[in-house]
Amino acid sequence: MISSERMNTFLASLDAGNTPFLDQIEREALETNVPIIRTQTQGMIRFLLALRKPMSILEVGCAIGFSALLMSEYAPEGCKITTIEKYDKRIPVAKANFARAGKEDVITLLEGDAADILKDLVGPYDFIFMDAAKGQYIHFLPEILRLLSPGGLLVSDNVLQDGDILESRFAVERRNRTIHSRMREYLYEITHHEALETVVLPIGDGVTVSCVTRGSKDATP
Repeated sequence: MISSERMNTFLASLDAGNTPFLDQIEREALETNVPIIRTQTQGMIRFLLALRKPMSILEVGCAIGFSALLMSEYAPEGCKITTIEKYDKRIPVAKANFARAGKEDVITLLEGDAADILKDLVGPYDFIFMDAAKGQYIHFLPEILRLLSPGGLLVSDNVLQDGDILESRFAVERRNRTIHSRMREYLYEITHHEALETVVLPIGDGVTVSCVTRGSKDATP
């Protein structure tokens, strides 16, 4: 297997990087121990946005707004982004970051539990980025597939759980077993769903990219 710390360091050295403003937001996140998407994942998202040119993006899991700002910077002009966050302490930071970037008319932040908010969204969305609580991905999936446009992309982050996904359920810490089981269920569902074509990529903490190959109504489990 070619994935290793040395290889990851080498690949990171090739990354073209982001804008100075995004670099500043990333530094602030690291200083305050807020997890954000990893360098290789950032590069992959930039590539997918350039390739597919989505005009409507939904993000599930905003944190302090770094990934939403990244997508707003590299998506086509006129693209609108809707992002969801329920953690009270991070919502005002995300709003402040959107204001600092002058993106308040581009990014709409919905406050609350995604399980409730997703049911009320209409869509369709050309691109959906899943980066919320890992144990909830499988529960969000029916609404996510309902909201995806035909040919739309679903990108799911943190699916390999720092390698724990390879282990037996009983080899992981007891407090992580439910998340472990649900993520395995999620990975099986999106890789075997008849309306999706999915690839699992061992970059960052594991990413899946799924394309709707049939109509969004047909994609609903």
